[in-house]
Amino acid sequence: MLRIDHVVFPVWHAKASLAFYRDVMGFELLQSLSGPDWGGYPWLMMIFSPGDGREIVLVALKGAKKPKADGLAKDVRHIAFGATSTAALAKWRKKLTAARIDFWEESHGDRMSLYFADPNGVILEVTAPPAHAKGKTGRKALSHAEAWIAA
Repeated sequence: MLRIDHVVFPVWHAKASLAFYRDVMGFELLQSLSGPDWGGYPWLMMIFSPGDGREIVLVALKGAKKPKADGLAKDVRHIAFGATSTAALAKWRKKLTAARIDFWEESHGDRMSLYFADPNGVILEVTAPPAHAKGKTGRKALSHAEAWIAA
């Protein structure tokens, strides 16, 4: 059985990203590393802990240009964090408002989610209650996916 260990993504605003993930998200900066050449760019890697034993790794490549938008919905790619309860989610709502961070809310059945962008445009989600995925494939889920693929 595997579990997600860490997520790595590029950032274009290292200073703003450091402040955002440390001060707004409340993540601990565990380590920072740098070097002269990653794909032709000097790089800075900032390794954060969201507090669950996993890591969020931000990589700044000095001089790299942000890719152009691909036309997909902005939240089709995002990173979701589970809040412990709807009361905890309400605290996030207040925190984002106080930090003047634009966000939107969506209801997903028994879950409520807040979506917002980091300084680089990476979409983050805070959802409650958190997911508790089981390790078995549901017949209905598999049937639905296969029908959609076949159509």
